[in-house]
Amino acid sequence: MPDNFTLDRVELGSVELRVRHGGSGPAVLLLHGHPRTHTTWYRVAPLLAEHFTVVCPDTRGYGESSKPPTTDDHEPYSKRVMAQDCVELMRTLGHERFAVVGHDRGAYVATRLAFDHPDIVRALAVLDAVPIGAALARCGAKFAREWWHWFFFATPDKPERAINADPDAWYDIGTRNTPERLGEANFADFRGAINDPATVHAMLEDYRAGLGLDREHDDAEFAAGNKIRCPTLALWASRDDLDDLYGDVLGVWREWAHDVRGGRIDSGHHMAEEAPEALAAELIRFFAG
Repeated sequence: MPDNFTLDRVELGSVELRVRHGGSGPAVLLLHGHPRTHTTWYRVAPLLAEHFTVVCPDTRGYGESSKPPTTDDHEPYSKRVMAQDCVELMRTLGHERFAVVGHDRGAYVATRLAFDHPDIVRALAVLDAVPIGAALARCGAKFAREWWHWFFFATPDKPERAINADPDAWYDIGTRNTPERLGEANFADFRGAINDPATVHAMLEDYRAGLGLDREHDDAEFAAGNKIRCPTLALWASRDDLDDLYGDVLGVWREWAHDVRGGRIDSGHHMAEEAPEALAAELIRFFAG
């Protein structure tokens, strides 16, 4: 992150979040996915900060934010609880209403934030994701084969043992993930996170909550006919698998939100790192509209 971004550690009662923020104007909250930290936005945040106040936290359990004890139902890592963290963080920083961008697992937090706090979220952007409830409702052999990690990560104990035995190998250090591809500082932050067993456990708790409480919360919204009220931008990577899995990605989102627009970004999955200019341009155009 550039020097004009401030690094803070913000106490929110039950958790402390590491956060960087900078810029001026309407507030935009950026939520990373697995297994990244807030530094994944290092190329996008400065572009957005020319127009907005940008806030980039490590969500609970990730990076250097707190890793609270879990429960049998994994509720401390549910997207509802993570979304409440976001509301409290933004209020602490002086932002009562804001836009939110979520990538990958962060998109599920952002979606829950829009459902649970419709008077606070003025606009929503989701990157490379459909709602958890939508994904699991459509789950078939193809999804299970390609996204097997969702189900492996949700099992007890064994995922921690497998990952912590060799985190660098599990997360493709030296092949898909290198300092050249991620940027040296972002790579160092990411590598530090995946080599911390407490962070690995907390990230897996995110997935365990996903197959339980998070799905229940999504399914309850869908059954009640509730939809996200704010304008919603869905962007997905042309070199990832959302097209293959869902075909009409915007059609899926229109079942969950009233006002949906979006399309493909020419990128692989980590579009904030791979296509920052194109992503920032889409976000600026959407949030300024």
